[in-house]
Amino acid sequence: MTGPEELGWRIQGGLAGQSGRALWRSLDELSREPAVLEILRAEFPGMPDLADARVGRRRLLELMGASFALAGLSGCGPGEEVDKAIPYVTMPSGLVPGVARHFATAVTRGGYADGVLAIHQMGRPVQLEGNPDHPASLGALDPIIQASILDLYDPDRSRTVLHAGRASSTNGMVKALVDRLPALAARGGDGLRLLTGTVTSPTLARQIAALKQHFPAMQWHRWEADGRDTVRAGSVLAFGRPVDTVLHLDHAKMILTVESDFLDSAPGHLRYARDFARRRRAAEDGRPEEMSRLYAVESSPTLAGARADHRFAVRPDEVEAVVRALAAELGAGPAEWRQGAPGWLGAIARDLSANRGAALVHAGPAQPPAVHALVHAINDALGAPGQTVSHIEPVEADPVDHAQSIKGLVADMAAGRVDTLLILGANPVFTAPADLDFAAALGKVPLSVHLGTAPDETAVLCTWHVPEAHELERWGDARAFDGTVTIQQPQVQPLWGGWSPQELLAVLDGETRPDGYSIVRQSWMERLQGKGDAAELWADTLRMGVVPDSAAAPVSVSLLPGLADRLPPAATQPNGTLTALFRPDPWLRDGRYANLGWLQELPRPFTTLTWDNALLIAPATAQRLDLKNEDVVEVHTASGRLRAPVWLLPGHAPDCVTLPFGFGRRIVGRVGRDVGFDAFQLRTSGNLWQQPGVELRKTGESHRLAATQHHQMIDSPDVVRHATLDEFHQNPGFAKRKEPQQSLYPDYDYPRNAWGMAINLNACIGCNACTAACQGENNIAVVGKEEVLRNRQMHWIRIDTWYEGGAAAPEQTLFQPMTCMHCENAPCEVVCPVAATMHDADGLNVMVYNRCVGTRFCSNNCPYKVRRFNYFNYSGDDNRLSMSWNPDVSVRARGVMEKCTYCIQRIRNARIAADRENRPIRDGEVKTACQQACPAEAIVFGDLNDPDSAVSRRKASPLDYGVLTELNTRPRTTYEARLRNPNPELQEV
Repeated sequence: MTGPEELGWRIQGGLAGQSGRALWRSLDELSREPAVLEILRAEFPGMPDLADARVGRRRLLELMGASFALAGLSGCGPGEEVDKAIPYVTMPSGLVPGVARHFATAVTRGGYADGVLAIHQMGRPVQLEGNPDHPASLGALDPIIQASILDLYDPDRSRTVLHAGRASSTNGMVKALVDRLPALAARGGDGLRLLTGTVTSPTLARQIAALKQHFPAMQWHRWEADGRDTVRAGSVLAFGRPVDTVLHLDHAKMILTVESDFLDSAPGHLRYARDFARRRRAAEDGRPEEMSRLYAVESSPTLAGARADHRFAVRPDEVEAVVRALAAELGAGPAEWRQGAPGWLGAIARDLSANRGAALVHAGPAQPPAVHALVHAINDALGAPGQTVSHIEPVEADPVDHAQSIKGLVADMAAGRVDTLLILGANPVFTAPADLDFAAALGKVPLSVHLGTAPDETAVLCTWHVPEAHELERWGDARAFDGTVTIQQPQVQPLWGGWSPQELLAVLDGETRPDGYSIVRQSWMERLQGKGDAAELWADTLRMGVVPDSAAAPVSVSLLPGLADRLPPAATQPNGTLTALFRPDPWLRDGRYANLGWLQELPRPFTTLTWDNALLIAPATAQRLDLKNEDVVEVHTASGRLRAPVWLLPGHAPDCVTLPFGFGRRIVGRVGRDVGFDAFQLRTSGNLWQQPGVELRKTGESHRLAATQHHQMIDSPDVVRHATLDEFHQNPGFAKRKEPQQSLYPDYDYPRNAWGMAINLNACIGCNACTAACQGENNIAVVGKEEVLRNRQMHWIRIDTWYEGGAAAPEQTLFQPMTCMHCENAPCEVVCPVAATMHDADGLNVMVYNRCVGTRFCSNNCPYKVRRFNYFNYSGDDNRLSMSWNPDVSVRARGVMEKCTYCIQRIRNARIAADRENRPIRDGEVKTACQQACPAEAIVFGDLNDPDSAVSRRKASPLDYGVLTELNTRPRTTYEARLRNPNPELQEV
C-alpha cells in the first residue's frame, strides 16, 4: 500500500470537491487506493492464488476444532464410544425425533448471568437462544453467548486430572486436599487461600462464607482482568460505599457516554441495547419528541460512540478534564474546572440540564475512579437517580478491589505465607499484571489446585489441575446485572467428568464425593421454605430460568461532601508523546475464548480484523510516525516491550494507541495457539487501562492482517441512506428512489405466503450478533486466516461499516447488515446452467445444493455480493463428527454455492405445526436466527401477504427502501434509513 504522506494527500483529494454526503468504508477506499479499486472490479479476489490455496488436512482439523469435533460424545458417558446406530426400542419420555425441546439456564461473563434457552435435538444441546423472560437478555444474544455451545464441544477441553503435569486420578486430588485439612484447621485456616473471578453465585458465596467460619484465617482473593474495579471504586469515592448502577435507558432522552461499553459488554448490555434502540425508533412510530439523543466522548472507538449523534474523539488525558468541566457547568464542581473546556461542551451541558430527570451519563470501566465519581455527581445534578439510573447493592458477593487483592496474594505467595491455594476458573499466569510475576510466586506454594475447563498457562504450573465442568454441564446459580438469580441446570452429562466450583469447595468441607445438584438444591430449598410448596417452586424456577422476586431492590445513597477536594490530580500527557490504551478484545475478552473458531473468525467492529489483533492508531498519528497498515512496530513502555502490527482506525483519538488484549495465548487449544500478540506483557498493576510514555519503533517488517472490510464490496454511494430528524420531518420520503416498473420477468402470485425481511438501520448497533447466530443455526464453516486472506470466509451475513466525513473524526459511523436479498427478479437465477438457484412457491431464492456444479455464475451476477463458495471441504469428511451440527440444516460440501435461506428450516417447522392444527402460520411464529438474536430488534421477518404483519408495517414506513433497486431486482429484504438527532446548537457550529 501507499506511504503515509501519499495516503494523506489522497485522502484529502478524495474529499476535495465532494458535495452532499460521501460515504466510504476504509481509508484505502477514501484515498482511491488502486488496489481497492481493483477489488471492486474483480469478481473473485484471490483467484490467481488458487494453486497455493490448498489447506492441509491437519490445519483444517485444527481450525474446525469444536465446530464439528467430539459432538458424538455429547450423548454418551465418559469413555463410551458408539460404533453403530442402534434404534430406539422404547422411546424416552418426552423425546420426539426432530422436535426441539427448550431448557432454561444461564451462561455468565465476568460472573454476571445472561438467561438462555438451550435447544435440544435428540437429547443433546445444539444451539442457544435468549430467554425472553430473563431481564438481562429479553430473548437476545451476543456472539460470545452463542459461542458457548461451541465451547461445550471444544475437543481441547481438559479431560483428566493432572498432577505435576501428568495424568492422575480424582481420588489422588481429593486425598491431597483432605490430608491437608487437619493441619489447616489447627491453624484456623492460616495459609489457605482461594482465588476466583467475580462471584455472583449465591450458593458459592454461601459456601465461601461457611468456609471462612470454619477457617477464620482463610483469605479469599479475586481477579478479573477485564473487570469493573474502577466503576466500584468510583462509587466508593462518591458515596463512601460500593454500589452498582442500573441504567434505565427506556426513560432516557439525553445520554452522554464516556468511552462507554453499555451496548457491547457492560453487565446488562443486551437489555440496554434493546431499551436504547426502542427510544431511537420513536420517530418512526410517530413520536419524534421521544427519540433520544446520544453524545459520546472517547479516545478509542466504541459501539456507543458509533451510534452517537455527536461523537468527540479526545486524547486520554483530556477525557477527565472534559468530565470535570461538565460537572462545573452543571453545578457539581468548582467553577475553575471550566477553564480550557472545549467549545462544544457548553451546548451538551445545556441540553442535559434542559432534560433534568430524563438524562444520564455513563462511563466505561477503562476510566479511572475519579471519572466514575464525577459521573455520579453529574447524574445527581441531573436528577437521574430514581429516574434514568438506580443504585443497588453490589451484585458481586463481598466485593473487593481486584487489583489490590491479587497484588496481596502474590506478595504473600512470594513470602511463603501461602500453604494451600485453590484457583477456581481463573488464569492469572496469563492475565495478571505483568509486574506481579504471578508464575514465579506460584512456584513457592506447596499445594496449588487449579480448576479450569482447559489446561492453560496457570494449570501447567499448579500442583494439581482439575477439569472444570462447562456451565452447560453442571448445576449452579448466578445473578444478572440487576441481581436477578438464575439456577443453572446441566444440559448434558459432563463429557469428561468435570467438577463444578461448588463441588470442589465442598471437598474443603470434608465431602469426598460431593454432588453439585444436592449442594445447589439444598441452598435454594432453604430459601424457598415458607413461600409455599418448596419442591414445586424449585421446579417452576428451573422451568422459567428466573428466581421470582430475586432482583435487587434500589438503595438510597447520598453524595459525600467535598468530592472536588478528594479527587486525585488529573493525569496529564506531554505534547508529542503517546499513551497506550489497554482494551479487551470484543470477542476473546481476556483470552478465555481464544480457542473458539467462531469468535476468532468473526470480524471485529470497525477494523473487521479476524484471527489477529493489531495496534490501533489514528491516521494523523500514523502519518506523523510514518506508519501504514500492517507495519510491524516495537512498542516500548516502562514495563517492557512487544512487537505488534499496525492498523489505522478512523475516529481514533490522536497521540494514543489501543492494544487489544486476549490474544497471544501460549498454552491453549489448537485453534487459538500463537494467534496475535500478548498485550498483557505491558499491563501493570498501576496502569491497568492506560500507560503513558509509549514509544513506537519501526522494525521494517510487515505482518499480513486478515481484515474483511474490502471483501464483497459494493461500489455504490447509495446503499446506506440517512438523514437528520429535521430533514426527515421536512421530507419523510427522502429514502425513496424512483424504481423501474417494467420487467422482462412475468409477475408471479404467491397465494400462500410471501416471506420478506426489513432491517432497521436506525436500530442496528453493529454488534455482529446476527452473523454469529446465522453461523450457529446454519452450520457455517470456519475457514481459517489463510482462506480469509483470500476473501473466502463463509459468513452468510456481513456487517458493512460506512463512514461519513473526514478520516480523523468521521461525522457518522453507519452499520449495515448485508445478506441475500431474495430478489423477486433474481439476477442469479437466470445465469445458473443447472437451475441450482431458483424461486420457491413462497418467493424465497433457494439453493438446491445437489444440483450445484460450482460455476459461480450466480455470484458473478449478484450485485449484492452475498453468496459464498465452498472452495474446500471446510466442514470435514468424517460423518461421526456430525452430531455437533444443527440437524435441521444440511452441511454443504466442497464445490457448492451457499447463502442465506431466510432460515427455511424454521419456516418448514412452523408450516408443519400450522398444517397439523389446520390454521395459517401466525405472525411472529417464524423468527429467523438473526432476528431472534438481535438485541436491538433491528430485524423483522414475516409474511408480506399479511397486511397486519410486523414486517408489512415496517415496509409501509416512509423510511423503507431497497438497495440497488435501480437494477430492478425487487429485493424482498429492505432497509429502514438511519435517522440522526443532532443538537441544533452544535449542528450550526
